[in-house]
Amino acid sequence: MARQLVWFRSDLRTLDNTALAAAAAKGPVIAVFLHCVPQWQAHGHGANKIDFWHRGVEALREALTGLNIPLLQRSISRFSEAPDALLALAREHDIATLHFNREYPLNEWRRDQAVAETFGQADLGVQAHTDAVAFAPGELLTGKNEFYRVFTPFAKAWHREVDYRRLALRDDPAPQERLAFDSDPLPKLAEDAGHPIDAGIWPAGQDAAADRLERFLRYRARHYRETRDQPSVHGTSELSPYLALGMISYRQCLQAVMSENGGHLADGDAGLTTWVNELIWREFYQHIAFGFPEVCRHRPFQAHTADLPWRDDDEGFKAWCNGRTGYPLVDAAMHQLVTTGWMHNRLRMVTAMFLSKHLLIDWRRGEAFFLKHLVDGEFAANNGGWQWAASTGTDAAPYFRIFNPITQSRRFDAEGSFIADFVPELAELTTKARHDPSSEARETAGYPAAIVDHKAARKRALDAFKSLQTP
Repeated sequence: MARQLVWFRSDLRTLDNTALAAAAAKGPVIAVFLHCVPQWQAHGHGANKIDFWHRGVEALREALTGLNIPLLQRSISRFSEAPDALLALAREHDIATLHFNREYPLNEWRRDQAVAETFGQADLGVQAHTDAVAFAPGELLTGKNEFYRVFTPFAKAWHREVDYRRLALRDDPAPQERLAFDSDPLPKLAEDAGHPIDAGIWPAGQDAAADRLERFLRYRARHYRETRDQPSVHGTSELSPYLALGMISYRQCLQAVMSENGGHLADGDAGLTTWVNELIWREFYQHIAFGFPEVCRHRPFQAHTADLPWRDDDEGFKAWCNGRTGYPLVDAAMHQLVTTGWMHNRLRMVTAMFLSKHLLIDWRRGEAFFLKHLVDGEFAANNGGWQWAASTGTDAAPYFRIFNPITQSRRFDAEGSFIADFVPELAELTTKARHDPSSEARETAGYPAAIVDHKAARKRALDAFKSLQTP
């Protein structure tokens, strides 16, 4: 049987992997991973994501070893080197067909097109598979045959059209006969890849992902709707890093939900159905990245907002990055990001809106800072979330929606316990005082005064948006 080459990227699992299952059904499999650290860094990924990626490849290597599938590893500097690197491997190992799961941001899509063209010119087969989403971009369209611009109708169409074939788990490959060579060792990360957070916070691999899903469903999922906005509670799944790098699939998640929810996704337990909605949001943003490639070019989805008069405020940006804005919830959230490589979703909205509305600093600076620190940094979701908060994107928050950080703090961290954990200088204050310390309390604790007044900042942001020529 002809040998098949499976190119792993952000799908670091052997379970429910469409490309791997298809390849294993056709012949003996050889796997490959291309380390492209300089390109990842050029795309804004920082040490936390790159380290998690690196450890995920090692976990994948171990899983493939159990199937007698060797994992070859090559280092390249740019995506443009991928076609030649893969073609050389294909010729060296007498490969008949290359398999990979599609990725949808612009640069990744162009890379894959170049690979397909190179293999076609060499008379070698290429099969690209839909794996990370239930519907490939272009399959779900509006009545006008256009990409959806708003989430709610997209989600309704998703629920209406999804069926068992799109949710069915792919066959797990059986161990194959051993080949005459073994997997390559994992290359060391260069020093310029940076210094990541403690690896113990985010164990990598499909087993760790499955364990996290099981614990979420067992202990927290049915309370998800009530607790997901409370940062002091472990109310979310914390699966976003594993979904971003494909250490678990959306199908595995949805199958698990259906097992817990009487076979339903849209109806039944409110906690489970709310979480399903979050998974659909991830898919929606993949469709946006493909259907509106301008967002991949650092442009706003709402074209008219390109003329927003953003402020040049390096000191304000530095205070935001360092968690020294004088707004305790904002600062606690930023400390959580920098120390854990992750931030609670409610706080992503609060901090993003603070930067783009209170400080009127270009959302792209915040988007880049998040991507640099997030272990779950993924372009489409990160860009979509930032543009939502800045009122420049699809389904964007109305420009006049400007979260009051103190109100948000009192509502979602009522006891101030999250603030106490991540801004420890305020831990000795009373619960009430933690949300908005007095001047005296701030001075005693060494905590800064607020860098901007909420009412004044809100008016400034509203004036900036009102100045735009709306379409």
